[in-house]
Amino acid sequence: MIERLDLIEKRYDEINNLLMQPDIISDINRSRELSIELSSIEETVSVYRKYKKVLSDIEESKEMLHDAELGEFAKEELVRLNEEKDNLENELKVLLLPKDENDGKNVIMEIRGAAGGDEANIFAGDLFRMYQKYCENQGWKLEIIDYTEGTSGGFAQIEFMIKGSNVYSKLKYENGSHRVQRVPVTEANGRIQTSTATVLVMPEVEDVSIEINPNDLRIDVYCASGHGGQGVNTTPSAVRITHLPTNTVVTCQNERSQIQNKEQAMRVLRARLYEAKQREQDETVGSERKSKIGTGDRSEKIRTYNYPQNRVTDHRIGYTTNNLDRVMNGALEDVIEALITEDQKRKLMGEEA
Repeated sequence: MIERLDLIEKRYDEINNLLMQPDIISDINRSRELSIELSSIEETVSVYRKYKKVLSDIEESKEMLHDAELGEFAKEELVRLNEEKDNLENELKVLLLPKDENDGKNVIMEIRGAAGGDEANIFAGDLFRMYQKYCENQGWKLEIIDYTEGTSGGFAQIEFMIKGSNVYSKLKYENGSHRVQRVPVTEANGRIQTSTATVLVMPEVEDVSIEINPNDLRIDVYCASGHGGQGVNTTPSAVRITHLPTNTVVTCQNERSQIQNKEQAMRVLRARLYEAKQREQDETVGSERKSKIGTGDRSEKIRTYNYPQNRVTDHRIGYTTNNLDRVMNGALEDVIEALITEDQKRKLMGEEA
């Protein structure tokens, strides 16, 4: 571990020196690449330097142990320093874990009402508002791409993009089937009903990450529709793109122009094809899938929202909180932090095994 940390620290100093060179400063792309690399290792170097300082302080305290006046103080200091050393070592182990290449990316999310008819669609709408509030709390930007409203409220399906800092690193754990237990507004007898909605989270993909042959696409344009299906645009601005080899269909009608809708639809298509490719790769690497928090399949039940008991339970890690009202209002931090912590724990165990 120390050898790896020494190399990272050496590279950190090297990049800092490069960024002061006139030829690098004048090269915007190179300067940007180096700045991104510097930012990615800055925290690791900072913690490592604290760790080295603690090791130095431990040696000094050991030398003071036999001092008549300072011996007792040195004993107390050694207890504190050794505890700090252990904490910093654990922090460094986490920082040295392999990074998910998608963690820093924006995401495209899709929520669909599943089992439960109208109530499932209403719940899908509740989940959308939960993520919308969470985005506001994080300072992220949410853009709706396409949606179909439920007949009694909510959404049969809604697709949206979230832009911000390290969005995928936090929302990637939301993939799967979300279950709600409550008395539906559509239930006349006041009985508790169980309904589900599925969530899909995909990282936004750059053009270079996945190649799409234009000849493999069928692009249809039509007039955008509003509430209840009525036309809201007399010109064909909505876009439907079909990727013929995989029969993947994406639509976008929320932008003002056909060009904007086509660009947005292509973003979604790239994300869907990339997600399918990643899923294929995961299937061939069994050990990697076992270490993940859940399988990522939309059919997997990952979380239950129990309204009568004001309880949220994440079944993958056995996490429960009795703050459902706050969670549905966007306070997802504790749930996501628990998932990140468990993910890091499993990766550490995998490395040590």
